[in-house]
Amino acid sequence: MTSANFHFHQLQPDLLLDALESYQIRLESGLMALNSYENRVYQFKADDMQRYVVKFYRPERWTAEQIGEEHQFCRDLQQAELDIIAPLLFDGQSLLQYQHYYFAVFPSKGGRPFSAEQDEHWEQLGTLLGQLHQVGAASTFQHRPTLQVHAELQQAIPDLLQCPLLPAGLRPHYQRTLEQLLQTIQQLPAVKWRSRRIHGDCHAGNILTDQQLFLLDFDDCLQGPAVQDFWMLLSGDEMEQRIQLEILTEQYQNFTDFNQSELALIEPLRCRRMVLYMVWLAKRWADPAFPLHFPWFTQEDYWQQQLQQLQQQNLRLQQPTLRLYPYDI
Repeated sequence: MTSANFHFHQLQPDLLLDALESYQIRLESGLMALNSYENRVYQFKADDMQRYVVKFYRPERWTAEQIGEEHQFCRDLQQAELDIIAPLLFDGQSLLQYQHYYFAVFPSKGGRPFSAEQDEHWEQLGTLLGQLHQVGAASTFQHRPTLQVHAELQQAIPDLLQCPLLPAGLRPHYQRTLEQLLQTIQQLPAVKWRSRRIHGDCHAGNILTDQQLFLLDFDDCLQGPAVQDFWMLLSGDEMEQRIQLEILTEQYQNFTDFNQSELALIEPLRCRRMVLYMVWLAKRWADPAFPLHFPWFTQEDYWQQQLQQLQQQNLRLQQPTLRLYPYDI
């Protein structure tokens, strides 16, 4: 199987049903596709009248060992009684396989989106992430990646510059801007951070609330700094973000320490996400789902806007970092 041919077109209803029935999972309803571009995800009702979600992992994205570590992390968190959505076990296994597809089955959980406007949500989130990182620090991933901003950007930038959808007239501007970003990040003072297992993609779309907050989708979990699980949730101006962080970290530190110097990583992490997102779209373009759902990726206006944002990001990297008070490095 090549990276350009993901074989998701083979995931027809008969194959989906056969995959589930091979583990004695029988459906009482049809399969309803959920919004997921990296994987293929479906909700269904089983013959026990409970609702579940099945996730078919994208071929060649993760190895069995890496998915196994994701699932073990979820089980560790579940055993610590955290509010997360963990895969179910079938004959002691959570990583299931049918033909060349890996998949997993999860309980279906409903809820409302995380709201940055509610202080109680920040308090609950601080508790949840504090517990998550406390458990995350108890072991280390052996197969999943470690977050390395500069190295990841060095690897991703050539892929972005070679993207055939990048307008030729903008390519020199992208090259110059990305080289400046890389140089600026390299020249920033080094920040020492404690590597631990983290969620890795902790944004509002992966948090639901139903009396309590709960986390889902650990597909991108990795070794990294605590602040990676904070910064994507922050919104508003600097004062609003500081208040959000203060509420979050007050509860967080009931369970594990937070090194405030990690706040200096926020803007480099934002650069990383911006570049990796564009590279992700470029690499997935052969999957028919991507041109269908991201048609603007072929438009010059999009690339021009992204270039302007990258240029603005280079300026933000040179501004004073967000701080809490009192602040000591």
